[in-house]
Amino acid sequence: MKRINKYMVFLVSGIFVLLTNLSAQEPDISGYVRNYTGMLTTGSNDFSIVQNTLNLDITGSKGNIAFKANPYVYQYFDRDIDFGIREAYLDLYFDRFDIRFGRQQIIWGKADGAFITDIVSPKDLSEFLLPDFEEIRMGVNALKVDYYIQNSSFEFVWIPVFTETKLPEQSSIWYPNLLNQDSNISFAEAKEVNSNLENSEVFLKYSRLSSAIDFELMAGYMWDDDFTAHKIPQMDTTTNSMGIQIKPEYHRLGVSGGSFSTSLGGTVLRGEAAYYMDKYFTISNISYNEGLLQKDYLHYLLGYDFSLFDISMSVQFIQEYILDYTDDIINDEFENTMTFLVNETFFRETLTLELFSYIGLNNEDALIRPKLTYSISDGLEVLAGANLFIGNSEGRFGQYDKNDMVFVKMKYSF
Repeated sequence: MKRINKYMVFLVSGIFVLLTNLSAQEPDISGYVRNYTGMLTTGSNDFSIVQNTLNLDITGSKGNIAFKANPYVYQYFDRDIDFGIREAYLDLYFDRFDIRFGRQQIIWGKADGAFITDIVSPKDLSEFLLPDFEEIRMGVNALKVDYYIQNSSFEFVWIPVFTETKLPEQSSIWYPNLLNQDSNISFAEAKEVNSNLENSEVFLKYSRLSSAIDFELMAGYMWDDDFTAHKIPQMDTTTNSMGIQIKPEYHRLGVSGGSFSTSLGGTVLRGEAAYYMDKYFTISNISYNEGLLQKDYLHYLLGYDFSLFDISMSVQFIQEYILDYTDDIINDEFENTMTFLVNETFFRETLTLELFSYIGLNNEDALIRPKLTYSISDGLEVLAGANLFIGNSEGRFGQYDKNDMVFVKMKYSF
C-alpha cells in the first residue's frame, strides 16, 4: 500500500470538516470506474496490465469558498493497491483575484502529447507516456494566485516542497534502457532535496486572450524534475576492475518561455517554447568535470490544426536543442520529434476513431497509437486500441520495441 503523507490526510480532513460546516448542501461527487486490460503482442502474449480504477471528484462551494478533492485507487493483478490523492485544494474567490492552496495539478501551454512549458506539475512516467495526461501529470502542494485585468491575467505559483519525476520500477517493462545496469555499473541513492524555504520553487505566467491571438509568457526558478546521471569511477574490489557508479542528482535551473495560438481561416497555428538556463547534462568522459556539463537548452514546438474532408487533423514539430554543444554530451545536439493526430466521429458522435503518433526523427523510431471509442449509453463507453513501438534500442520509442500491445478499456462515468 502506498504511504500517504499525514499532513495531506489532515488537509483533506480539514477541507471536508470546513465545507460541511459552512454549507447545508452535500458535496457533489462525480468520477468513474474503469477496467483496463492490455496484452503484449510479441513473445508470449503476456498481460502487460490488468488495472481496475476508481477515480472520484468531490467538489463543493458556498459563497466565495470552494473545494475539490480527487482521490483515486488503482488495483492491479501483480502488485499492491495504489491509493493516492491527485488533488485536494481550497479556492478563495475575490473581485479581481483568486487564491488556491493545497494539492493541485497546474496545466500550462498548448502542446498536444508533449511537455514544453507544462512543467509546473511533475510527471508520473511509471508507464511511459501511455496513460491519459491527467494521470501522467502529478499533483503538487502549492499556493496559486490568479489576478485578472480585463483580457489579461497574471498567475503566481509557489511550491514549497520539490517533487521529482516518478520513474518505472526496475522490474517494469517500461524501465528505460539508459538505466539498465551492466556488470560494471552500479546505482547510488539519489540525494534528496531538503524541504525548506530556500529550496522552494516559484513560477509566474502572464496570459492574454484576444480575437486575433491567445498567448502566454512564463518564467520560473525551479528544480529539474528529471535527474541527471552523475557518473563516478569506482573500483570493484571483487573483480579488481574499474566500474562506474551512477548517482542521480537534481539541480536548480531557471526557465522562461511562452506559447501562442491563432486562427488562420479555419485552421489553428500553435507554438510553444521554453529556454532553460544552466541545465545539467551527462557526458561520456567521466574523468572530465565529474561527468556533468552545464549548458543552456531550448525546447520548442510548432503545431498546425486543420480539417480535411471533415476529418480533424493535427501535426506538430518538436525540437530540443543544446546550445554551445560539445561531443562529450551523451544527448544529441538536436533531438527532433514529430506528432500526428487524426480524429473522426461517426453515428452522431457515438463512435470515435483516433490515431496519434510520435515519430522520432533522429533514430527513426515511433510510437503509433490507434484507438476506437464507442459510447454504449449515457456514461458507459468501451475503448479498444493498440500501442505499437517501432525502432531500435537507442530511440526514445524504439527501446520499447518488444512492448507492442493491444488493450481494451471499459469505463463508466457518473
